[in-house]
Amino acid sequence: MKKSSFASALTAALLVGAASTTFAASNPFEDVPADHWAYDAIARLAADGVIEGYGDGTFRGNQEITRYEMAQMVARAMAKGGGDKALIDKLAAEFADELHNLGVRVAALEKKVDNVWLRGLVRYRYIHRTNAASPAPGRVPPVPDDNVSVNQILLRLEPTMRINEHWTGKARINYGDWTNGDTAKNDDHVMVDRIYVQGDYKNLSLRLGKLPYRSEADFGMVTDGAFTGGSLVVGDDVKAALNLGRFNDSVNALMAFGDDAAPSLPGHSIVSTRGEGTASYGGVEVYNDRKNKFNWGLGWHHFTQRHEMEALIDRGSLDIMALGLGYKFTKDLQLTGAYSHAHGVDAGPTLKAANDEWESSQKNSYAIQLNYKGARPDKKNSWGAFVAWRQLGGFSSTGWNSYKVHGAQDSGTRGVELGVAWTPMHLFMAKFNWFNGQNMNVYSGEASTKVNTVFTELCFFF
Repeated sequence: MKKSSFASALTAALLVGAASTTFAASNPFEDVPADHWAYDAIARLAADGVIEGYGDGTFRGNQEITRYEMAQMVARAMAKGGGDKALIDKLAAEFADELHNLGVRVAALEKKVDNVWLRGLVRYRYIHRTNAASPAPGRVPPVPDDNVSVNQILLRLEPTMRINEHWTGKARINYGDWTNGDTAKNDDHVMVDRIYVQGDYKNLSLRLGKLPYRSEADFGMVTDGAFTGGSLVVGDDVKAALNLGRFNDSVNALMAFGDDAAPSLPGHSIVSTRGEGTASYGGVEVYNDRKNKFNWGLGWHHFTQRHEMEALIDRGSLDIMALGLGYKFTKDLQLTGAYSHAHGVDAGPTLKAANDEWESSQKNSYAIQLNYKGARPDKKNSWGAFVAWRQLGGFSSTGWNSYKVHGAQDSGTRGVELGVAWTPMHLFMAKFNWFNGQNMNVYSGEASTKVNTVFTELCFFF
């Protein structure tokens, strides 16, 4: 193994700007005299944690060190930030193998010291939705506009428990206030909406329990929620995912057009929107690495449950076929498109007689979106924006899809959404989305409804 003197290593550390010759501190090492040419630099580097010396209180500046020891100092300088970034990058490239091994060893040490760690967020959302109703010809009286404003405050905790080299346990605990500030109500909720174990091996990942799942093939248009069961993902550049389990509609209301939909309206899903039922689920997806310049994916999702409203929906099984394509013109500009079609659940005779167009619109979903850059919680001043046109059919896109979970558009609507996100300071992100479109959850004889939604979010991460 190549070796160099500690003095040479110190010189390299000085070059990355991790030390200052104007720094004054007490002597950190007994074998470094106060009149030594590098005294101030050594004191600063020791104070910053870049160098640690030896356990006996000595620095041993003339002793040869290994490349691994040098890599330790480079890693600390990288973690500290600042200095000459170009030179830090050059040193990182030189000691790439050692840094890789160092990361593995440090991670292994951390696992022994602390097998449980916690992250989470505090989030505030304000959502204002206007349904501007236009009555059908001859209908009297006209349907009034419907304005809804919602304030949501959420504390989310996400503990991770290291089990062994390959397996971890994970959970997500939410505490939310949905009362809109009305202290007379008691609508605070605590929910453990995810709890599962995950095993990671080379080109294979297995998750078991109540676990999150986003349909990657179509960029989350079909689902971005959770189900109880198992998920197996295999592959590297091309991945295949197999999912089996049950969806609980209290978290994922399939084809949900509103919890308060009247039985006489097509506002019901194959899974009850009132939190009473679950559906068996099986799905297969094949897609390439999302980091590639060109993205593609194919997916199939199957749900089964007999519906309580036989007059509205004939069958209790649903198959959704999905396709997604994406292209990155530059590292900052990407265009994505997705399509999904539902087969197996048909409108009953009541709805067919009312409007065949309603059934067709609910069976097909489309999305085309242009993304520019992207905000990251860990990167101050990062930002991103998008513009999208989507039709989210109630049968072909579940009630919890990416656009519902993270934005302003509900399943059962079509229209345009604009969004921007910004990270003004480290681990704080602000988001603003606006959706303007049409509610498709109506049929002949009912009012056609225009939907306008403002979605704002402030999120603090930890």
